[in-house]
Amino acid sequence: MSKLYLVPTPIGNLEDISLRALRLLKEVDLILSEDTRTTGNLLKHYEIENRLQAYHIHNEHKVLESIISRLSGGETMALVSDAGTPSISDPGFLLVRECVKNNIEVECLPGATAFVPALVNSGFPSDRFFFEGFLPHKKGRQTRLKKLAGLPYTLIIYESPHRLVKSLEQFIKFFGANRPVSVSRELTKIHEETIRGKLTEILSYFKGKPVKGEIVIVIGPPEEKKK
Repeated sequence: MSKLYLVPTPIGNLEDISLRALRLLKEVDLILSEDTRTTGNLLKHYEIENRLQAYHIHNEHKVLESIISRLSGGETMALVSDAGTPSISDPGFLLVRECVKNNIEVECLPGATAFVPALVNSGFPSDRFFFEGFLPHKKGRQTRLKKLAGLPYTLIIYESPHRLVKSLEQFIKFFGANRPVSVSRELTKIHEETIRGKLTEILSYFKGKPVKGEIVIVIGPPEEKKK
């Protein structure tokens, strides 16, 4: 029976994968992989042998029709990203949408995604939050920051290590120097680190030092204005 499984993979620690995920990676007819080398290492670690096909942002439009055709023909497939849950700042949305249009069953397994532990670790309100993902690098970035500054929620932003300091400087400009922030990097890995404080304090901590690893920035909600 044709079916697409969205299978979360570890964001760092290889132990962070479910037994069901491992079983499905063995059983499906094909694994669609953002980077076959990265997925290949994961499969090798768990002694899984299966067929891999590249599916990433640069080829998803080209291969979409053939994948849908094969799924419609009765194949089962698993979609994985390099790390975390597919479609969260990674390819996946386009394929899922086409599966839904073509009445192909889709099932997403629960599992690793970077923003959840970063949010819970922050100590900020998590009953309501806004997940921004990656901000635009240039065009529209300042406009986007202005909109985010007006939201009364905890904000979650992904950032690359080489842009962290610049982003913190921009956050000070748009959100205010005293806005509370929590920066998590290398989540689930040996050198995992979460730093909390005001934006100016966190900028001072990271400025002038080499920063490595994937970054999740969690910005606390603004203080309620006194009536």
